[in-house]
Amino acid sequence: MSITWKGVFPAVTTQFKEDMSIDLADTQRVVDDLIRDGVNGVIALGTVGENNSLEIPEKVEVLKAIVEVVNGRVPVITGVSEYDAKRASAYAVAAEKAGADGLMLLPPMVYVPKPAELAAHFKTVAASMGLPIMLYNNPPAYRTVIDTAVLAELVDVKNIVAIKESAPDTRRFTDTINAVGDRFVVFAGLDDVAFEGLVLGARGWVSGLTNAFPQESVELVAAIDRGDMETALTIYRWFMPLLHLDAEHDLVQSIKLAEQVMGRGSERVRPPRQKLTGARRAEVIAMVEKAAATRPTLNSNKAA
Repeated sequence: MSITWKGVFPAVTTQFKEDMSIDLADTQRVVDDLIRDGVNGVIALGTVGENNSLEIPEKVEVLKAIVEVVNGRVPVITGVSEYDAKRASAYAVAAEKAGADGLMLLPPMVYVPKPAELAAHFKTVAASMGLPIMLYNNPPAYRTVIDTAVLAELVDVKNIVAIKESAPDTRRFTDTINAVGDRFVVFAGLDDVAFEGLVLGARGWVSGLTNAFPQESVELVAAIDRGDMETALTIYRWFMPLLHLDAEHDLVQSIKLAEQVMGRGSERVRPPRQKLTGARRAEVIAMVEKAAATRPTLNSNKAA
């Protein structure tokens, strides 16, 4: 599939059974529901998909199941989050064989590389197979910055085509576009600055809370695209309390709990994560229930 890097690409959840084995059927159901609600692509096995809590054979199994249910309707991008380039390249090759349409490539886990080391990591993975790659910049989570100097080193790597920008500093959208023009497609990657990123030139949004409220997410981006800022701001302001959850360390648990409240998935997570409990769990449930009770009327798809 030739990927149109534009629109809403939710980082989909991996569903688990009570014994913590992977529930492939329910993972497929969750993804199918999102596509029916209008998303433009899916990110399999990103942070929200609990990539680093799965063994590589499990990752391939989940990816194959998602590719199967998507059946060419939208692009399937898979997260690549490994300790080193050898492991990352091995998974990238397996992902290509499994039918993925592209990769979302993270920096090496644990070790914080210098710029030259980071560029070398990305080049090695890119050379291992032929899929297009979106880089993933998230300094608060991974302590590594994909700055404009690193991007300059990657301009000639043809299959590195996009960057997901998850830094909370919205100036990076403009700085990146000023530095590299349209060489790399920019995506917003942090939910609670998504509006700002899209207005500043991001062409798409890799989103977490879309898993709970996909219709509103799709309409938010569509409204910005058509210049209807009044509608976009109405949705964004309604959504913001939940979007802040994406910037917290318990984002995966919060997003999966939001899915459960909305009848879309299960809150079960793999260790080291644990389900939310106590006051935090009650807080997130209350936030989701309030959002569900006050959903804005959408122009294109009426919210349920």
